[in-house]
Formats: sequence, structure tokens, C-alpha cells
Amino acid sequence: MNTPPAFSVLVCLRLLLAVLPLPGQNLLKHDHQLSSPLTSYLRLNEGLWLLDNNIDPYVGGAFHHSPLLLSLFSTIVPPLPIVWAVSDAVGTWALLRIWRARQGLSSQKGTRFDVENLIVSVYLLNPYLLLPSLALSTSTFENTLTLLALMFASEGKVSSALLAIAFAVHLTPSSILLLLPILMLLVSSPVSHLASPRPFYGSLKRIPLLFGEFTLYWLVLVGAACIIAGGSWNWVGASWGASLTLPDLTPNPGLWWYFFTEMFDHFRPFFLMVFSVHLIIYILPICIKFQHDPLYAAFLLVGVLGTFKAYLTLADPGLFLSMISIFPEVHGYLRHPIITTLLHLHAALLLPLQHVLWVSEGRGNANFYYAASLVMGMAGGAGLVDACWAGMRIAVGDAKAWAEEKVDGEKGKVVWWEVVQQ
Repeated sequence: MNTPPAFSVLVCLRLLLAVLPLPGQNLLKHDHQLSSPLTSYLRLNEGLWLLDNNIDPYVGGAFHHSPLLLSLFSTIVPPLPIVWAVSDAVGTWALLRIWRARQGLSSQKGTRFDVENLIVSVYLLNPYLLLPSLALSTSTFENTLTLLALMFASEGKVSSALLAIAFAVHLTPSSILLLLPILMLLVSSPVSHLASPRPFYGSLKRIPLLFGEFTLYWLVLVGAACIIAGGSWNWVGASWGASLTLPDLTPNPGLWWYFFTEMFDHFRPFFLMVFSVHLIIYILPICIKFQHDPLYAAFLLVGVLGTFKAYLTLADPGLFLSMISIFPEVHGYLRHPIITTLLHLHAALLLPLQHVLWVSEGRGNANFYYAASLVMGMAGGAGLVDACWAGMRIAVGDAKAWAEEKVDGEKGKVVWWEVVQQ
């Protein structure tokens, strides 16, 4: 692959950060904003120790990682920082490939290194992604698998895309939100056809077959996890069930933990159902509205996860913010990008400050930190709504330009000024 100069430079710097000892890395590993109980490196190490001593890691209720990660880090590679650096490099490479597939560019010619340098920088220098990676949070692997699934789907590689999303769903069940747009992407194209819709209803007949192949891969992974767990099913409730039942109310930048801390026990099952269904209800409206641009639909659903996920870390909104770089056509249609940026900046300053005041200094309380979490939720919601508006707005503008080209093309002119005024 012909990579831009920034890719080689920033990947080398990222590998250097993984090799050199960082003075504050232990503090990062304990930071609740960078890793959750489901992605914590410390809990992963605890699970590996229990496994080495022939103790079921899923019995105590403190370990929530997938058995596949246990097998990976106990038999194939040790959990060294270099693994997270390589994962960041692979994620950046996948994001570049998605951009090129959307633009219809080959890997050898027609590339625009100015834009690609920006895409690489936005991903590798994004503090929302860099800090969780330095904290060795497994959310880095989840983001990489998501990007790989979108990359393979954009390039029409069916089996690879379905296997990648099966891995992502296995590690974090909430990634199931991305399954439908990936299936739609496999039967259509990564190029946007919102302005000039092309019916592909005949191709929709392939979706059940693709879903069956995804289910097969997912069942194989489930079987492999059961074998690794010694034939026990305890890992299902400890890993997947944690996202649904919220057993650990460790503070995080998300919106769930404080609500269920204050919840009466007899109301808890109902509101757990409400919060879980709330994530699912976005799938069909977004996929129907952006059915002629499934890649953009997947991007918006990544934003939904980055706002409303149960155990949120900064890596979740970080992926959404980095992915917006591959949609430069919508940047001019964003209504309030400055407000969204200031909200993120405000949250990025408030979250660590309130965390120190409450947890370390003991001078505040949970309301302080949750107020900062609400600001983060507002920032995610503002970015998501703005991206939805920009996607729909550019579709209207492009459709007008396309129609004018079609009507006035025979006369040798295009009424561009009307499009600009619109």
C-alpha cells in the first residue's frame, strides 16, 4: 500500500512510545475515563494470573474480558504495550483504506497525500484514542476490529468483513449495532448515492445469506471461547451479561453508572431494559434514511455507541471523531462545529478535574463527576445530531446539482450559483 508520509512518521513515534517507559503510565491504567471494568488492563492481568493458577477467572465477578483475549495473551503474545501500538497502526491503515474505497482511489495512483496525512494525524494524534491505548485498554482492539470490518466491507471482501464484525461483537455485544450497515455495505458500495439513489433491492436478497455466514463465524467464536473456558458457560454472564446487567458501577464518562447507582432495586430490571433497547432503536431509522450511503450510516451508529454505550470510555467517542475525517464533503454543512468542539474541550478538562476532586482528594462527590459526564454526553449528542443534519443536507444539495447537470447539460451550462445559494 502506498502510504502517506505522516503514516510512517506517526507510526514510528507510536511504536517509540510503546517501547520507552512512560512515567505516568501506571496512573493511566487506573484512570476510569480511559478504561472500564470490561476493558481494563489491570483486570486482564488479574484474569491471566487466575488462569495460570488454574482458577476460573469468571467466578469472582471481577473479570469481564472474553476468553479469546485470555487465550491470546496467555499463549500467543504477552500483553506488552507494543501490541497496542501495532493495533493503532492497523486501525490507521484500515481508516486509510476506507477513505480510498469511498473515493474510488487505487492504492498506487490517484492518492491525495494532503488529505491522507490529515486522516492519519486525526487518528493517531487523537487524545481520546491515544490515551486509552497508552493505558492498555482493550477498547483499542475493539476500535481496530470495527475499522477492519468497515474496510473489508468497503472493498467487497465478504468473509473477512463478516469475520471481523463477528470478532467485534464477541468482544463487545453492543457492536451488533454495526451489523446491518455492514451487511448493506457488502451488497452496495462505499460511495455515497444519496444524491442519485440507485435501487439495490435485488441485492437485498443476499442479506439473509450474509447474516447466516456471520452467525456461523460468531458461533465458531462462541465454541472456541467455551473450549478455552474449560467447557464452562460462566464467561457468558460475566462478559456479555455485564453490558446488559451493569453489575459494576465504577464511574466512567458514560451516562449509565450514576443513574443506576441511585436506582431502587425493584426498578432496576425495567430501566436496564429501557437503556438497552434505547441503543437498538437507532439502527433501522438511520439505516433507512441513509440506505444509499451505508458507510455513513455505520459512522452515525459509531457515534450512537460513543454517546450511549453502557461502559463508555474516551476511546468510543474518539473513534467517531476520527472517522469524520473520511467524510470531508459534510464538513461545510455542519451547523455548529465550534459548539461541539468547545463541549468536548469542556468535558476533557472537567472529567479529570472532577475525578481527582472526588476520588483522590475527597473534596467533592459523585454529582461533580456525573456533571462532567453529562457534558460529555451533550458533546457526543451534539456531534451526532450535527453529523446527521450534514449528511441529509449535503444529499439535498448534491441532488440539486446532479439534477441541474442532467437537465442543463444539453445546453452546455450548469446552474451552480443556485446550488451555492441553497
